[in-house]
Amino acid sequence: MGSGIAEVCARAGLDVVAVDTTEEAVAAGAARIEKSLDRGVRAEKLLESERAEAMANLSFDTHLGRMADRDLVIEAIVENEEAKVSVFSELDGIVASPEAILASNTSSIPIMKLAMATERAEYVIGIHFFNPVPVMQLVELVPSLLTSDKTSARAADFAAGRLGKRVVHSQDRAGFVVNALLIPYILSAIRMLESGFASAEDIDAGMTLGCNHPMGPLRLADLIGLDTTMAVAESLYEEFKEQLYAPPPLLSRMCDAGLLGRKTGRGFYDYAR
Repeated sequence: MGSGIAEVCARAGLDVVAVDTTEEAVAAGAARIEKSLDRGVRAEKLLESERAEAMANLSFDTHLGRMADRDLVIEAIVENEEAKVSVFSELDGIVASPEAILASNTSSIPIMKLAMATERAEYVIGIHFFNPVPVMQLVELVPSLLTSDKTSARAADFAAGRLGKRVVHSQDRAGFVVNALLIPYILSAIRMLESGFASAEDIDAGMTLGCNHPMGPLRLADLIGLDTTMAVAESLYEEFKEQLYAPPPLLSRMCDAGLLGRKTGRGFYDYAR
C-alpha cells in the first residue's frame, strides 16, 4: 500500500481503498496516514474537520478483490518486475470496468512490460509519485507505446487537476526522467566512497554546501533505501547497458548485508544511535 498516495487522494475528496498483503501491513499503513494527518493539523496546514473528512474517505483491506469497482488503481508495491507483473495480471481479471485505468507507481520498470500482463494495455500507464507524497509536488506521467491518448489525458487530469501535482511527461524508458538523472549521480558518489577518494561526510557536504542541494547523494540513497537504489540501477543497466548505470560492488554488498539505510537503522550512516 502506498500510504502517501492514499493520503493525498483521500485529502482530495476521493473514495480510496488501500490494500496491502497482511493485517499488520494494513495497520502500519493506516497508522502512517493518521500520523501524517495529525502532523498537518499540528502545523496548522490542515483543519481538524479536513483530517476527519480524509479519514472518512479511506478504507483498508488485504484482498485485491476490493479493487473490483474502482475506476483507477495505483500499484505501489516493491520495485520488482516479476511481482508487479503478477499484480497487474491479477488486477486485470478483478477490475470490472473495461475502461478503468491500471497505473503503476514504479520508479524504473518499463510500463510496457506491465501493460502486456493485461488485456487492456491501452488503459495502463505509469503515475510515479515522489516521497513524501503529501509534500513533494512532482508526478511523472509515463504512457507506454500502447497507452491511449484518452488514458493519458485522464491520468494527467487526476494528478494535476484532482491532486494539484505538477506533471512531467516521460517516454517509457527505464528510470523515466528523474531516476535516469538521479541514479547515476548517486552511483558516482558510491564509487567515490568505495575508491577511498573521499569520506561519506565530505562527499555529502560537497554537494549540500558546494551545490546547494538539500541533501547529499549518500544520505539520499539511505533515505530512498539501498535496496530500491539497487533495483532501479539494475533496471537501468538492463535497459541501456551503460556503465554509469551499473551498481557498484559496495552497493551490492551493503544490500546483501541488510544495510539498507534509514529503514534498517544503518546504511552509509548509522541511524540507530
